[in-house]
Amino acid sequence: MTRRDQSLAALVAVIWGFNFVVIEWGMGEVPPLLFVAARFLAVVVPAVFLLDPPPVPWRTVVAVGTFMSLGQFGFLYVAMDAGMPPGLAGLVLQAQVVLTILIAAVALRERPTRPQTAGVVLGAAGLVVVGLGRGGHVPALALLLCLVAALMWAIGNVVSRASGATGGLALTVWSALVVPVPLVGLSLVVDGPAAVADGLGAFGWQAIVSTLYTAALASLVGYGIFNGLLSRNPSAAVVPWILLVPPVAIGSAWLLLDEVPSTGELLGGAILVLGVLVAQRRGARSPLSKPACCAPRCTHAGCGGVDQRSTRPPHSAALPSHAPRDARDGALAQQTPSAPTPCSPDPSRPGFPAQPAPAER
Repeated sequence: MTRRDQSLAALVAVIWGFNFVVIEWGMGEVPPLLFVAARFLAVVVPAVFLLDPPPVPWRTVVAVGTFMSLGQFGFLYVAMDAGMPPGLAGLVLQAQVVLTILIAAVALRERPTRPQTAGVVLGAAGLVVVGLGRGGHVPALALLLCLVAALMWAIGNVVSRASGATGGLALTVWSALVVPVPLVGLSLVVDGPAAVADGLGAFGWQAIVSTLYTAALASLVGYGIFNGLLSRNPSAAVVPWILLVPPVAIGSAWLLLDEVPSTGELLGGAILVLGVLVAQRRGARSPLSKPACCAPRCTHAGCGGVDQRSTRPPHSAALPSHAPRDARDGALAQQTPSAPTPCSPDPSRPGFPAQPAPAER
């Protein structure tokens, strides 16, 4: 990742970390599924009329909306309504880090580097430390619902990465179309028409401010940036930055909701930050992700200088003898590179170069 992308990933983590306190503060007596529907209605209108559809198949748009928006936040809001504290919700939801890398390794054949693997291990250890420090006073159902939300987020991450969409904001907005109507219908079934009517009546200024924050910053800005990062970076490089969310969530809940963190929470938060930093260090790829090399001998790190593709000369080398001298000299130059040529990355296959980068003239 570039320094710019790293800064954007850190910004997203701060926005999302504070998001949990904002949700708890604004939901009040509004049914959780109805509150999610209101959030994504604010995401869709009016942005959907200002942005062109993302350059991906509609099945990808629907899949991202179903998992990353409807699934993740539907389960998260219900979990918080069932008793999951905001700070702990920000922690448990980060199980998506390990789940995303595991799913991406199987579905996309993305193999994390050794530093990324070490960073994820440190991050997971930090999550355990924070979880143990919180004690076991959380309803089992709330914890399970939050873990399901993490799984939905992980699947959405991989779908977004596989799509290769270049317009992160467009994908965020158009995928939000699948959320409001199904969740309003589900709220009518689960909570009942009377509860939905009472929730609409209880939708005061706090709920409005909370909805605007979650829609404008957490969804439009946050997911717009995040989907863009996933489209141009491997999942294993982007996702570990989200391990910064729990310390922000715990700290904001401490300051604003009097959820005082324990020593274990503070220590775990420090380990999480260390995990993010370690994951961003450069390192050699594992043998499973070793790049194929360029012809004739490549200097790309990790390839050993062995050509694993065809070394057959280009078609332009087979020019007839009556061709102009300049043309034949040019063809000969194509067959005999004057210096080893480094590989340039192939964005469609993370970790594998597409072809030699043009040599400097």
